[in-house]
Amino acid sequence: MPNITLPDGSVRSFEHPVTVAEVAASIGAGLAKAALAGKVDGRLVDLSHRIESDTPLAIVTDKSAEGLDVIRHSTAHLLAHAVKELFPDAQVTIGPVIENGFYYDFSYKRPFTPEDLEKIEKRMAELAKREIPVAREVWARDEAVAFFKNQGEHYKAEIIASIPQAEDVSLYRQGDFVDLCRGPHVPTTGKLKVFKLTKVAGAYWRGDSKNEMLQRIYGTAWAKKEELDAYLHMLEEAEKRDHRKLGQLLDLFHFQEEAPGAVFWHPKGWRLFQTLINYMRERQEEAGYVEVNTPDVMDRALWETSGHWQNYRQNMFTTQTEDERVFALKPMNCPGAVSMFAQGLKSYRDLPLRMAEFGKVHRYEPSGALHGLLRVRHFTQDDAHVFCTEEQMEQECKDVVALILDIYKDFGFDNVRIKLSTRPENRIGSDETWDKLEGALAAALDHMGMAYELFPGEGAFYGPKLEFVLRDAIGRDWQCGTLQVDMNLPERFDIHYVAEDNSRRRPVMLHRALFGSLERFTGILIEHHAGNLPLWLSPVHAVVMNISDGQAEYAQDVAKRLKRAGFRVEADLRNEKITYKIREHSVHKLPYQLVVGEKEKAAGVVAVRVRGGQDLGQMSLEELIERWRREMDARAGSV
Repeated sequence: MPNITLPDGSVRSFEHPVTVAEVAASIGAGLAKAALAGKVDGRLVDLSHRIESDTPLAIVTDKSAEGLDVIRHSTAHLLAHAVKELFPDAQVTIGPVIENGFYYDFSYKRPFTPEDLEKIEKRMAELAKREIPVAREVWARDEAVAFFKNQGEHYKAEIIASIPQAEDVSLYRQGDFVDLCRGPHVPTTGKLKVFKLTKVAGAYWRGDSKNEMLQRIYGTAWAKKEELDAYLHMLEEAEKRDHRKLGQLLDLFHFQEEAPGAVFWHPKGWRLFQTLINYMRERQEEAGYVEVNTPDVMDRALWETSGHWQNYRQNMFTTQTEDERVFALKPMNCPGAVSMFAQGLKSYRDLPLRMAEFGKVHRYEPSGALHGLLRVRHFTQDDAHVFCTEEQMEQECKDVVALILDIYKDFGFDNVRIKLSTRPENRIGSDETWDKLEGALAAALDHMGMAYELFPGEGAFYGPKLEFVLRDAIGRDWQCGTLQVDMNLPERFDIHYVAEDNSRRRPVMLHRALFGSLERFTGILIEHHAGNLPLWLSPVHAVVMNISDGQAEYAQDVAKRLKRAGFRVEADLRNEKITYKIREHSVHKLPYQLVVGEKEKAAGVVAVRVRGGQDLGQMSLEELIERWRREMDARAGSV
């Protein structure tokens, strides 16, 4: 007689073993119809799962994130089912859930076309309409291997053969289609009604470039059509905001094959980049940081001491000299910061010591993972390392969190989520140390009244971390800033300070980045603003345009006077119609356009147009400068 404890604390007793679906039906017909899966003692299971003993149970519907994942995972199988019906020679591999959707990898003799995707999507809809039951089956491993080999599904057979022989495997059957999966899945294909295939791309088998290139079909699935429509609209907006296209349009940067994953900054882009650095430099100085710089290339021995060689070697670029010394381009700045702290004896009076560095780092990313400014191999971090006592640790964490959130507001990001990532399986340091560090981060957030999400096992190998996730103008989330607390590197490098009682003590080390990667943050800013950067960030504040040659000298003088006032202004004196000039500079998304004709020249004023086409009429340069200064001071308020 199992007793089922529901999320509201109520208990339902049954005289015999019962399935999750039967429990849902006993609660109500509406819940039985909406049910997709169950959560038994914290584990997701199918509706057909049989409960034989006392246990807590939650019924999973499409109103939860877990229910949406079940829909997406099941839709990936629906995709594979449709592909096998339309293209029997195609071999299926894997089809996981990803953010906002799913994908499935196939091996096929020719590339899938957009027309193929339309046919596949249509067949998926037909299969869904038939409401085919989806059933879980448990097979012996060798039996499953033989089955898929007999079906010509060699990739699937290879996956199953890698499972230990003694383990059974779970397969899911829907009609004639059978696939390997842990589940759970929806009870019938009729639950899968809102989906869209979005694109096809290449992907190596098992992620190894030495293996065959497969075809990856991406899709998205939702509980309601309105949610799908909103997501597709967001994708359209994201396409318009693609920083790679805008970077070319605005003449900010480019990439080329000779330097994969490294940015060629054009003058305007470099000006934007330096604006970010100067802004951060000013904020850090106000917050009591000193700026340092450490070498880009350091001996392997340093990385062995830090633990990076053992835990991060696959992502590091290395070289060997004639005397067989091995050096590495730094993937992180922290060992250099520890080396800086170790120079000279430090006292408790010197702490907290906040050292900032705009450090260039190099990390190997697979070529297929590179994505404009958002995923590069060579980038700059607004890194800082705070060395403090254990007693100062919590307050320093609070100060960093407050600084990060205040800085994001200046860039128009008010919606920020905080993630607390705790000890990973692959780590250094004792459990006692990890307890202390995780407790300090949680306490800092709790005392500030900050909400946060817990992500067990996702911390750095040397310490737990906070991650700050920004939501942009079209609802996308971007992980940017980080704060990590660390007592392991100070111990590994044997650094210390002299305490008030003259004893030697280890400092706590805080690793902190606010933008994260400046390159990535620049890409996020471009997309967030759709290239319409606020005045204080814009590489060019305004262009001065003459209507005819008679005003060329006056236009030049206006540009010079505005430059002397501290603004980034260019003059366009080309022998073109003023309508052509206005149209061209509008495409380049300049914040302001200043037009001068004979009337403006005679009155010593300029005609002012704001980005978007609004005409502000004539202004004196004094009025314009005052307006710009107010707008620059407002920062995020001018967005």
